[in-house]
Order: sequence, then C-alpha cells, then structure tokens
Amino acid sequence: MRTFLILPLLILLCGCGQYVAPGGRADFTKLGLTQSQVANMTDFSVQEQLAKKPLVTFPANIAVVRVQAPDYNSYSYSDYASTTLRGAYSVITRHDIEKDEDFDALARLPKVEGVAPIKAILLDKKLNTDLELRNAAAKLNANLLLYYTLETAFRTETHAAPLTVITLGMAPNEEAKVTCTASAVLMDTRNGYIYAVVESTKVHGQLASAWTNAEAMDQVRQRTEREAFEGLVADFVKAWPDVVKKYDKPRSE
Repeated sequence: MRTFLILPLLILLCGCGQYVAPGGRADFTKLGLTQSQVANMTDFSVQEQLAKKPLVTFPANIAVVRVQAPDYNSYSYSDYASTTLRGAYSVITRHDIEKDEDFDALARLPKVEGVAPIKAILLDKKLNTDLELRNAAAKLNANLLLYYTLETAFRTETHAAPLTVITLGMAPNEEAKVTCTASAVLMDTRNGYIYAVVESTKVHGQLASAWTNAEAMDQVRQRTEREAFEGLVADFVKAWPDVVKKYDKPRSE
C-alpha cells in the first residue's frame, strides 16, 4: 500500500521536474524604502527619509519599470534572462504578463501628461539603489517613478486523507496553489520622496495532478501574476486621486 501512496507524488515530480519557479520579489529596501525603528533618537537614515519633501508638479510624467530579485528567472523568461540588468535588484524590460492596456489606463488618469517605460539602454550596468532608476526616469523627463515587483509562491496541500486510504492513494487529493503579490511604489524622481505604496494579491488553486508538465505549471503562474498585476493597476488608479488631491498645490520658491 505504501507504494501506491507515493505514486501520485512521484508522477507529479517527474512530470514537472524541468519547471523552475520564478525568483523572488525585489528588495525594496534597496530602492528607497527603509525599515525604521522609533527609539529615543531617530536614526540618521530615517532622518534623511523624513527630510525629503514632495517636489512633484502636475500634470505629471510617469516612468514605469518592473524590478525583481537579483537572481530572478522564470520558465517563460529564461531565454531572455541573460540580458537582464542585475545588481542589488534586477530590471525586467520585456513584458511578460503586462499588457499595453494596463499602461494606457495609467496614461488616461487625470493630471497625467504621459507614461513611459524605462528601457535597458537608459540604465547603468550596475544597479545598487533607486538612484539608477531615478536617473533613467529623469532621462525620460518624468518627474515621477513608478516601480513594481511580483512575488510568486507555489505550495501543495493535501485534502481528504481518509479518501486516499480508501482509494489506495490514487485519489487526486493534492491541491496545488499559486500565490502572487504585486507591489508598487510611486516615487519622486528628483529626491526619492514616496507618494504611494500599493499591493494586490491573487491566489489560484487546482489539483496537482493537472500539472503534468512545466508548461502547465507556468500557465497557472502567468494567469495568477496577470490577475495580481491587473489588481495592482486597478488599486493604483483608485489611489491616484488622493495623491493629486494631497500634492497638487502651489510650491513655495
């Protein structure tokens, strides 16, 4: 009976043995976000953040870029990964789950004059902090930088264990879940002031027996990431009016 119990798992592992899950999200602490600890005295790095003032003027031009972990790769992105710019984080310049309509929705927002993607040619070869991204945004004459990242995780859960015993382990009771969290930061190109942080999470589940090969697994990954990114764009669209209301004010010289 033990042989029958492990057979479905072996089939799953063999069928998907060539699939490599995508790398992690970009470390936002490398991109202008710091984790502050409030004590008797404010840390110097926190003082720097608090000293930054909003400099944006409207209508705004927004530069957009996707960032990931330094070692990021995915099944559908592997052929392109060798040309990805890397450092403390990596920049993904080829659209994978994004669509033109997503960026069109941003361009149609009130008080937005234009939206432009950051291309590899605008970036330094070594990526260390948000400064490289802000320099690239400045080359596009964008006074706002919107960078986003995706964090995708795979896991399996076993359900209805008694059913497994009755069916000698042949019941498809392994549920595979893919979870993706899309996160974005809206930053001032000139000094790194942060105007908004937005997140969206989506989950997809199905029987693990349906994952017969790497292509099938990657289709679920892309569908989950696509929905998470759609949610991220929708949430940003909702947050934008508050940004305009708060920061569209005359600046003192």
